[in-house]
Amino acid sequence: MGVNVILRGRMNELGLTQEELARQMNIALDDLSGRPGDVSARTVRNLLNGSTCRPIGRTCAALEAVFGCLVADLGFAPPPTAVQAEDPVHRRTFLVAGTGTAVAAAAPPRLTRLGRADADRFHMEYTELLRGDARLGGAGKIENKAVELASRVQSSLAGGGASDRVRRQMYRLASDATCLAAFAAIDASAPRRARSHLDKALPLAGLARDGEAMYRVWDHLMLTSSQRENHAEAAAGAEVMKRSSTARRDPLYASLGHMRQATPWPGCISPPNPCVP
Repeated sequence: MGVNVILRGRMNELGLTQEELARQMNIALDDLSGRPGDVSARTVRNLLNGSTCRPIGRTCAALEAVFGCLVADLGFAPPPTAVQAEDPVHRRTFLVAGTGTAVAAAAPPRLTRLGRADADRFHMEYTELLRGDARLGGAGKIENKAVELASRVQSSLAGGGASDRVRRQMYRLASDATCLAAFAAIDASAPRRARSHLDKALPLAGLARDGEAMYRVWDHLMLTSSQRENHAEAAAGAEVMKRSSTARRDPLYASLGHMRQATPWPGCISPPNPCVP
């Protein structure tokens, strides 16, 4: 046993603390199974220090959802048996006929293969929303439209196969659209609603394995904290931005992180997407 340097590296890349990773794993478990997760910072600490080298099924599912890869790619041994999290009722179709009820196995749905053209189509819709946001700010139902777009992107992913590249692009679009909804909420002075959107955007950015998408989420989280006058959290978020791998690679992102750290107070809101793809 020893320190899991792979997991630590992925956490540093996404700017995740032990507490934040635990929170995102619990959100992922809630989304996957409909039941709240019970992952704690201690659980994450055991994953990092090597005390847990073969996580249980639910922990594996949460890690894979947050990071968008298999647990084996995070430095862990896979669980001895796969845990089937799906509710058995989802695997059956109940047919009511005449005088009795018959239970029949549901035919598997035919999956539609998603391609680059699908991703480009969704990206065009996202670009139009950005233009509408630039013209109207929080007005014009931009928030609702962005949430609806993110939902359709995720539904497309759930209903069809895709290459890894297209899948990552789609998850980034879903994250960016959710961030746009969050910024519209910030613009409308509704920080609680914005925080709710960002709680959904963060795991989507993780599934996209995209540092710029993750950076945008942290930027909006910092603005939300500022608007709620939680200055300590705003300053901590700005520190995450400044130290992210994205900021280390690109001076533009680094300068924004330094600016946020210098003035993490209400009112210092920049355009919703300072680094539009």
